[in-house]
Amino acid sequence: MSTTVCQVVGFIVSSLGVAGCIVATAMDMWSTQDLYDNPVTAVFQYQGLWRSCVRQSSGFTECRPYFTILGLPAMFQAVRALMIVGIVLGILGLLVCIFALKCIRIGNMEDSAKANMTLTSGIMFIVAGLCAITGVSVFANMLVTNFWMSTANMYQGMQNVQNRYTFGSALFVGWVAGGLALVGGIMMCLACRGLIPEESRYKAVSYNASGRNISYRTGPYKVGSGYEPETKTRKGAGYEEAARSEDGRRSYPSKYDYV
Repeated sequence: MSTTVCQVVGFIVSSLGVAGCIVATAMDMWSTQDLYDNPVTAVFQYQGLWRSCVRQSSGFTECRPYFTILGLPAMFQAVRALMIVGIVLGILGLLVCIFALKCIRIGNMEDSAKANMTLTSGIMFIVAGLCAITGVSVFANMLVTNFWMSTANMYQGMQNVQNRYTFGSALFVGWVAGGLALVGGIMMCLACRGLIPEESRYKAVSYNASGRNISYRTGPYKVGSGYEPETKTRKGAGYEEAARSEDGRRSYPSKYDYV
């Protein structure tokens, strides 16, 4: 029961993490304009992975997608790639995990096959969570670097007007989603141990005797194997059972006894 609960909870947590990664990637507020020095402004700017938007005080919002790929910074493109890889791995992990659930029976699938599928989906969720966390952290590092560079230029008088950007809501969504996918993957890997059959964990070899169980007796007793059929006795004067000798050997009648 605990294995099934761990597997189902891991599947639910991983599903929330993958869904959060998709939402974070699609959001436009990865970086927002810093309003610390100018709290009242007619234009508010924010940027995402796919487009930049401008919202006016009247409520009108205009978004412009990035029409170039080569013109974007290399780290920006790396963040895109990490988020896409995380989403793809998360979706594949969900598909594998659905068939690996212990509460779902598909044909004659054995528990060992479900255990392998559960471990595979758990590894996929862990890698997807790490990709999401890494991508969001790289973007956050870019924001911090640009923020302090813009601040230094403003205080040095090199630029009078400089737009600074700070963390957007998509970063926090990505961090939480990556953490959920990571935790869900770990729970799936733990549930894999409970799905492994007991006989496959401890393989013991039993040896059986191939020969007959022959019992040896000393003294006046007969040496036999226990598997010999009972012999039929013939009726007659010459075929009576011979008496045993004192040393334990059987004495057989000679040819003169039949005269």
